[in-house]
Amino acid sequence: MLACVDVDYRPDVTVAACVVFRDWTDAVEAAHHVERGPPAESYEPGQFYRRELPHLLRVLARVPETLEAIIVDGYVWLGQDRPGLGAHLYEALGRAVPVIGVAKTAFHSSNLALPVLRGQSQRPLFVTAVGLSTTVAAEHLQHMHGDARRPTLLGRVDRLCREA
Repeated sequence: MLACVDVDYRPDVTVAACVVFRDWTDAVEAAHHVERGPPAESYEPGQFYRRELPHLLRVLARVPETLEAIIVDGYVWLGQDRPGLGAHLYEALGRAVPVIGVAKTAFHSSNLALPVLRGQSQRPLFVTAVGLSTTVAAEHLQHMHGDARRPTLLGRVDRLCREA
């Protein structure tokens, strides 16, 4: 199984969502999980992962299946030897599940991200990975369902967070 995860912050609650699916080309989820938790930690420059990681771990704990990869909204690597959210998630999971980061904007110091154009979009998504090669991760993203810039199931997990 594969999973897409995302987090939405509100003043009184943080919502984490996870969409589980079987194959990179799937248009529909096999299952989803939503976890409402306490407000996120305050943002600290260079420590963004501290806001999201606890919430992602809570929602991922609800997934009974063994995961073959997890896709996060953000970066795995912010630069050479600069771990981002995805790298911290990979470590927190005991390096057992590869993590793919998909970001909508370029991070100024990340020369490790591969730009991926999808559909008719002229704006790339930026892919980083740990536990598998970035090239393979970018190929997986390219094969995900949807004609738009953002794959269908990444849009689905985003909506689950915002609507919960």
